Amino acid sequence: MRILILGAGKMGSFFTDTLCFDHEVALFDLDPKRLRYVFNTVRMSKVEEIADFDPELVINCVTIKNTIAAFELVTPYLSERCIISDIASVKTGLPEYYAAQKRPYVSTHPMFGPTFATLSDLRSHNAIIIAESDFMGKMFFKELYRSLKLNIFEYTFEEHDETIAYSLSIPFATNLAFASVMKHQEAPGTTFKKQMMIAEGLLSEDDYLLQEILFNPYTSEQLIRIQKQLAVLQQIVEKKDALAMRDFLALARKNIE
Repeated sequence: MRILILGAGKMGSFFTDTLCFDHEVALFDLDPKRLRYVFNTVRMSKVEEIADFDPELVINCVTIKNTIAAFELVTPYLSERCIISDIASVKTGLPEYYAAQKRPYVSTHPMFGPTFATLSDLRSHNAIIIAESDFMGKMFFKELYRSLKLNIFEYTFEEHDETIAYSLSIPFATNLAFASVMKHQEAPGTTFKKQMMIAEGLLSEDDYLLQEILFNPYTSEQLIRIQKQLAVLQQIVEKKDALAMRDFLALARKNIE
């Protein structure tokens, strides 16, 4: 299959490396310097080159805020049979965009980021494929994600957003709260150092990505849940209530089993 990948960032490079031995792959980026180390792949920095390549599938790996703009830039050079796809972790605006298109699409979310994941071993990670997607597109990504040993789940756009509000908004919010009150420690403990490492990794992400994940319409409900439990914990601490603390810890351990 002829596959065009948009964006030579970390995920675009990952998909290029993964696919270039089994498919005819082209990588497009407006900055030609980002294409310097591409292997076994056609390099493109001029949008007019896309028509000659005539891709059968486009995988959009640009930053979230530019996802739709990237589609609009390249679609005039695509055939009507070409499947367009995104891997965005936030699907805001994409259902409406795809609904307005006359071409097949597939939307997925590989739920591993280059910041924390070991890309050579993804067995403990997951991927979501959006149920409304084109059948052939879904089959391609199911085969690809299975080859990467990912655990695959099929959700609707709405179910995806609900899942992201829980699985990303909660850790994002709690780590941002930690970072906002963090003070430099001369002799930090192991737990503090691990938490600090997670916070540093989170804050290295694009501001727009963090914003869009936290602005998910389902995030507010999760933040309320965190606030309620923090209020309970605060009361326990202030009263030095050992029995209540035992029950609180038992609930926490049960939840993470």
